[in-house]
Amino acid sequence: MAAITASMVAELRAKTDAPMMECKKALTEAEGDMVKAEELLRVKLGSKAGKAASRVTAEGVITSYISGNTGSLLEVNCETDFVTKNDSFLALAQAAAQLIVTNNPSSVDALGALPYSQDGFGPTLEDVRKGLIGKIGENMSFRRFKRFDGSSQLASYLHGTRIGVVVEFEGDVTAAKDVAMHVAAMKPVALTSADVPAELIERERSVATAKAAESGKPADIAEKMIEGSVQKYLKEVSLFNQPFVKNDKQTVEQMLKAANARVKAFTLYVVGEGIEKKVDDFAAEVAAQVAAAKQAA
Repeated sequence: MAAITASMVAELRAKTDAPMMECKKALTEAEGDMVKAEELLRVKLGSKAGKAASRVTAEGVITSYISGNTGSLLEVNCETDFVTKNDSFLALAQAAAQLIVTNNPSSVDALGALPYSQDGFGPTLEDVRKGLIGKIGENMSFRRFKRFDGSSQLASYLHGTRIGVVVEFEGDVTAAKDVAMHVAAMKPVALTSADVPAELIERERSVATAKAAESGKPADIAEKMIEGSVQKYLKEVSLFNQPFVKNDKQTVEQMLKAANARVKAFTLYVVGEGIEKKVDDFAAEVAAQVAAAKQAA
């Protein structure tokens, strides 16, 4: 049997990103044949996809791709922040964003069925996703996307990889890009006060009503307090009424007017928004692993 050296293990690990002990086992089984060992790892690690599929993917990246007036905004999730820096994961996300623009899939499932190959996996995007789950050892998923295809111009802004914005506009490009950056920073919920969802307004009114009741003010004054609070809230969460981040002496609406630009809509994605994250007790996890090791011994 061929001797399995540390350099051989390191070389296989660099090719596959597999754990070191798994690399050594594969090389031993393959009697030192690097190609065969790599094949064995892919078969073995591919089974991780099923085990990982139930794990929460609350981390991830937001990415965007724009070609003319057609564009996309996409969220791809994973389990840990560490994977968001993995080149293969990032390549998968960017490729998916481009596939959305070029193929116009109707759903996440339809996106996964599109032809795509990467890192030796394929022939579909879904096959690559499953392959990378086995290779990297973490669950990952395409959570949501939006495709933009119309007569409007498009501007995007990515704040790192965790926040992404696409603005549909007419007119000055610089002003539109500034608005995209503003949206990422201030996170408005609608273009105007009239566009704020009714459920959000009612929630704010309920809070304001409770505060007014605690104040002990007469009914007519309490009503004015409630209405004042609601109106203040509407200005705070509507894009056009917000003070512009680059110049708080003017509103976003005033800035756009001065730049002869018009924003028709915006879309904001924040990684993991609405996903319940699992909070791990690291000390408890280590203690459990130590106990399990003692039992095995």
